[in-house]
Amino acid sequence: MGSIRGTSPPRRSWFGIAGAALLVASGAIHLDLYLTGYRTIPTIGPLFLLQVIAAFALAAAILVTGSLLAEAAGAGFALSVLGGYLLSLWIGLFGFTEVRTTAGIVSGIIDVAAFATLAIAAAPGLPRALDLGRRLLPAVAGVSVVALVLLGAAVASPKTQPVATGPDVLKARDVGGVMLLTNATGLTLYWFAPDSAGKSACYGDCAAYWPPVTGTPTAGPGVTGTLGTITRTDGKTQATYDGHPLYTYIGDSAPGQDSGNNLNLNGGLWHIVVVTG
Repeated sequence: MGSIRGTSPPRRSWFGIAGAALLVASGAIHLDLYLTGYRTIPTIGPLFLLQVIAAFALAAAILVTGSLLAEAAGAGFALSVLGGYLLSLWIGLFGFTEVRTTAGIVSGIIDVAAFATLAIAAAPGLPRALDLGRRLLPAVAGVSVVALVLLGAAVASPKTQPVATGPDVLKARDVGGVMLLTNATGLTLYWFAPDSAGKSACYGDCAAYWPPVTGTPTAGPGVTGTLGTITRTDGKTQATYDGHPLYTYIGDSAPGQDSGNNLNLNGGLWHIVVVTG
């Protein structure tokens, strides 16, 4: 009598399952960042959303199909996400410069782990005749070590911006037909909606993205508002304009830029300081 054979279940491995979980973890971090402010950043916001969708889709494909191609694609995807993070730390990406944050460091480590895990999961599916699977493992280890070294170097020495934060002469500058308040080097100044009168709400990671303008300001040409200062919780003196504590933005690298305007980032909305006549 003939036997009835059912369809074989898809190939799965613990490495593949672990790699899929790591992709979900990376996607979850990026989803949280997207929802808490990154969605308002031009180009970067849509890329974050695309990364989230791709991470979840690849994880689902790996878990459902156990496909070698899905695992290999997941490994390459994790490495590309890490590459984007390193570029944004070192040189900036699409006009946005990342700063050193706990979320970024954790996500970077997860991306390296996801690459290594999924590459190992995919290795047994390579042609045995060429023994590629065994030969691939040292390469995976080498790439993972190099990736971790690069991540450590990027975190230790992120891109520095020409942001002046000391006592300054504040000026009015025409940017796109609007007179904005700038520091002496021409960088646009901002105010933060969650700040209250005489008090800054921007510390920690927030102050890394938005360096406070410290010191006692002096009114330069065209500045008509009231200048003042507040004392921050770290004891530093921060300049104010019409009662608003002042900040620069790490994404502005030259005079005439106002890429931080209307961003909902680090807990609230950011606005340029308009100088009225």
